[in-house]
Amino acid sequence: MSYQRIGIIGGTGLTHLEGPEVTARHDINTVLGTPSGSVHEGLWEGREVLFMARHGHPHSVPPHKVNYRANLLALQELGAEAILAVNAVGGIHPDMGAGAIVIPDQLIDLTWGRESTFFDGSYQPLNHIDFTEPFDAGLRQALIEAARVLPAPVSDYGVVGVTQGPRLETAAEVNYLERIGCDLVGMTSMPEAVLARELGIPYASVCLVVNPAAGRSDAEITMADIQAVLDSGMNDVRDLLAAVLLSL
Repeated sequence: MSYQRIGIIGGTGLTHLEGPEVTARHDINTVLGTPSGSVHEGLWEGREVLFMARHGHPHSVPPHKVNYRANLLALQELGAEAILAVNAVGGIHPDMGAGAIVIPDQLIDLTWGRESTFFDGSYQPLNHIDFTEPFDAGLRQALIEAARVLPAPVSDYGVVGVTQGPRLETAAEVNYLERIGCDLVGMTSMPEAVLARELGIPYASVCLVVNPAAGRSDAEITMADIQAVLDSGMNDVRDLLAAVLLSL
């Protein structure tokens, strides 16, 4: 497994990536619309990287309005051979508390109304892809091995329940997510993961747990508390990305 150019999609809390030496900025309009923002090209740990902020910079595009198709097409056009996605999520599993990092292996899609395929019969002819394993096994393993250097707890499995947003979930909804097998709840893994699969680009996710999911704590979920976890936890995420680039 060796990739020349790697795409990194930053989520909430990672709208600007410190570390790479930026060599170019690309503003792209695709045939399926405008991406969330500019793509920054640079060198990091000897690898060519392409960084895009999923929600724009500054953070402004809600999860259900992200033009995921344009984002993925832009990265493909710029030559991304693999994609590492960063997602801020809520923790349902008791071992996945605030500040934990999870390399998920599965997801359950509960979103609706999003443009979720390139094979829509208009842009591309109808096609059906195998999505049994939504995240690339090789990229996941590389992340898991690289994560061993981190001081933060890291889980090498997890099922992400993907909800519509931008509101957070009710306690009853989180109870339902747990019953159907979800360990985490987020808003952005889909359709991003399936679109990468349709383009044939290996894709894996790094999830930072920024809060206990609704009903999993006696405290109210506040943006101030989430931001505090983001401020500290994203440093671990950056360290993980830097470490994994050495092995890809």
